[in-house]
Amino acid sequence: MSRKLYLIADNLRSAHNVGALLRVAEGLGISKVFLCGISPFPKVSKGDERPPYLVEKINRRIAKTSLGAELTQPWEYQSDVKKLVNILKSQGIKVVALEQNPASTPLSKFKSSKDVALIVGNEVSGVDPEILKICTKIVEIPMLGQKESFNVSTAAAMALYYLTYGIV
Repeated sequence: MSRKLYLIADNLRSAHNVGALLRVAEGLGISKVFLCGISPFPKVSKGDERPPYLVEKINRRIAKTSLGAELTQPWEYQSDVKKLVNILKSQGIKVVALEQNPASTPLSKFKSSKDVALIVGNEVSGVDPEILKICTKIVEIPMLGQKESFNVSTAAAMALYYLTYGIV
């Protein structure tokens, strides 16, 4: 695939979800995962200002679901997701939010030959409305059952798979 795919995980609460996202991203060859806001992130070798006991606890939880993908999948922590979105857009990357929203379109209708960054948000509140305003597009996975949403790592996996294989 000549186009690059990125994943932005903003304000996730669960280290297990972060681990699952890293594992999916690694398996699908995603160029980079950006962990933003309050999202837990793996241990870094230099400059990690978090207390060591907290780093170890978070790292264990991420590793439990990533199964080592935190060591092989390119990732980066960015505290300010708005700044990141604007930087990516200035580089010609389409930033697409995965969110149920009146302005969203079904993921299956989204096509792009350009690089894409998929952004997923908090497990409860989703992608911040201020961030939705600056995204290139908002897409959603239609729900056919009685539940209103998928788990963030499950939804991201479906969307990344589609973006990897479903676009000609």
